[in-house]
Amino acid sequence: MSDRHWRQNVRVFEGATIPSDIKRYAAIVSYDGSGYCGFQRQKHSHTVQAELERALSYVAGEPVSVSSAGRTDKGVHGDYQVIHFDSQAVRSNQNWIRGGNSKLPDNVNIRWAGQVSSKFHSRFSALSRTYRYVIANTPTRPAILANFVTWVRGELDIRSMAKSCHYILGERDFSCFRGSACQSQSTYRRVISANIFDYDDLLVFEIKANAFLLHMVRNIMGALLEVGFGKRSANWISQLIEGGDRSQAAATAAPNGLFLVGVDYPTIFGLPVFRAGPIFLNARLGVPVY
Repeated sequence: MSDRHWRQNVRVFEGATIPSDIKRYAAIVSYDGSGYCGFQRQKHSHTVQAELERALSYVAGEPVSVSSAGRTDKGVHGDYQVIHFDSQAVRSNQNWIRGGNSKLPDNVNIRWAGQVSSKFHSRFSALSRTYRYVIANTPTRPAILANFVTWVRGELDIRSMAKSCHYILGERDFSCFRGSACQSQSTYRRVISANIFDYDDLLVFEIKANAFLLHMVRNIMGALLEVGFGKRSANWISQLIEGGDRSQAAATAAPNGLFLVGVDYPTIFGLPVFRAGPIFLNARLGVPVY
C-alpha cells in the first residue's frame, strides 16, 4: 500500500481527538487459536479478544476494549497479532506485559506493549499482513504439533504449487477465494508476495497482502493443494481468479496450519519487528521453491 493510500484509509481517524487524560497503547500478541472461536469477541463463544480485554482491564483497573489488525478465524493462530486500546491508566510497558500475562491463559501471550500515537490504529494504519500456512507432508499423521500443522498424505508437486503462486500476485478481484460470510465491501486485494518453501517434512506457504478476505488464505491453500496433487494444472489458479466463481474453486483448507506472522506499519509508529514465526520454524526458510 502506498503512503497516499494509507493516508486515505486513516483520514477518518485524523480528525478524531482523544482526551488528554486518555492514552493509546499498542501490543503485539501471540496465541494458539485451537480452543477459540476466532479472535473477535462473541456473545456466547470463547474468543481471544475477550481474554485480552479481561486481562488488560485488570491491569488498567478499568474496562478496556481492544481492536486488532486482523480477525483471525476459529482455530487460526496468531504469532504477530497487533492490537490497540485506550486507557486513562498510566502503566509502563512491563506493567502491561507482565500484569496482562499473569491474567492470560497459557495459550495467549503479550509479547510487547507500549504507548503509541493517538493516530495509530491497529487495523487501518497497517500497510500489509503476512500469513504462513504450514503443512506436514508425512506418511503418517503427526502426533506432535498436530494443532499447528495440517497433515497432507501423499506426494505433492511442490514446483507446480510454487508456479501457481505467481498467478496470485498483484491487485486482483479475489471473489473466487472469498468466504460466504465475508462482509467486505470490495473483493479486490493486492497480494505483494506469495511463495512456497520446502522445509524438510514441512511445506510452508507464505503470503503477504495489503489485506485479506474472509477465508482467503485457506481457500487459496485448498486450490494449491489441488495443483499439488496433480488434479489441476498450475495455471488453474489464474482461471479461477478470472472467473470469480467461488463454487468452481477447491474446498477450504483446515485452519490449524494457518498463522498470522506479521503486520507492517509506517515506521513513524515505532512498533518493533520480530522474526516471523511460528516458533518451531526456528531457522530462516531459505530460498522459495521455483
